[in-house]
Amino acid sequence: MALVLYSGSTNKNAFKALIAAEYSGIQVDLAPNFQMGVTNKTPEFLKMNPIGKIPVLETPNGAIFESNAIARYVTRLKPNNPLYGSSSIEYGQIDQWVDFATLEIDAHLGTWFRPRMGYGAYLPPAEEAAITALKRALGALNTHLTSNTFLVGHSVTFADIILTCNLYSGFSRLMTKSFTSEFPHVERYFWTLVNQPNFSKILGEVKQTDSIPPVPSTKKPAQPKEIKPKTKDEPKKEAPKEVAKPKDVNVEEEDAPKPKAKNPLDLLPPSKMILDDWKRLYSNTKTNFREVAIKGFWDMYDPEGYSLWFCNYKYNDENMVSFVTLNKVSGFLQRMDLTRKYAFGKMLVIGSEPPFKVKGLWIFRGQEIPQFVIDECYDMELYEWTKVDLSDEEQKERVNQMIEDQEPFEGEALLDAKCFK
Repeated sequence: MALVLYSGSTNKNAFKALIAAEYSGIQVDLAPNFQMGVTNKTPEFLKMNPIGKIPVLETPNGAIFESNAIARYVTRLKPNNPLYGSSSIEYGQIDQWVDFATLEIDAHLGTWFRPRMGYGAYLPPAEEAAITALKRALGALNTHLTSNTFLVGHSVTFADIILTCNLYSGFSRLMTKSFTSEFPHVERYFWTLVNQPNFSKILGEVKQTDSIPPVPSTKKPAQPKEIKPKTKDEPKKEAPKEVAKPKDVNVEEEDAPKPKAKNPLDLLPPSKMILDDWKRLYSNTKTNFREVAIKGFWDMYDPEGYSLWFCNYKYNDENMVSFVTLNKVSGFLQRMDLTRKYAFGKMLVIGSEPPFKVKGLWIFRGQEIPQFVIDECYDMELYEWTKVDLSDEEQKERVNQMIEDQEPFEGEALLDAKCFK
């Protein structure tokens, strides 16, 4: 009897066992005609996993559920498998990173993702806590990968398979480039692994998500009308007569879904400033920043099509812990992702000791801060917003200093500078 894996073909938890099988030379077949919501509710499936979850591996000696356990089983079918290291310390370190991948990466990604897909109540504080914890874990991972190509040793191990599959769900569903760019060694690691032949055979082409799933609507569905039982004496009501449609009404056109309304900013007159050109110039300028990037910015800037804004965090006296303050700014930028097409921003965290100050510069399409940003990003109200007066040379110079991360800034050291582009 062959090893049969019950799961959908795109399930990242199933990928763990399938990739381990590729490295180990073990044949694992996906169960034919598997249908989630049907197959996993049959009595035969529930004998293998009483709670009906996937994946489940059927073996000649019985069934195994839980994805890490399945992948371990497949890996151990090959004697002295190098995926599990070559010494006791490597065995321990591999299991250490497997637990890390599960508890510090996968768990927080799940807390972030599930409510946005409607699987549970969406609570902004819970999401922010999950993102903060995830970033803390990614920061620790980034530090480890600064001097390591793989998690343990000098080749792919079981730990790399588990971690990469968990990161796969984050990169493909939640973590945009602006999110992961804070962790360059994690990025390098992930793209290195998913392009290994045994990974790419199972994962196919991997693409990083461009956006985060929107928060589901909180509108309550219409309540069904109460149906009262008829009494014997109650006269029957005649069914309403169907009103014929006028002959000139096209039924197909009337029933067709209306096109999605355009963003009001897309309806503004064309601007001579191409925001992507500025973002490209900013990113590619490594030397002579003032002479190249700053000069280029003012040459490109269109004061009729765009507006410049300073922002200042209202509650700087609360910023007593550096990493909490930095996470606060990162969370704000994450939630501003919906403006990427229409905005560019710089956020500075200022001070060498608490309380730290948070100040920013933003370029928005149009002459006002877009209303959809104010409505959708609750952080906006935590800042004071002041439109830049371009006739004031001091304010223009302040713009220059914020774009180039000048230090000291307004007489104080920069703790960090983050760019939204």
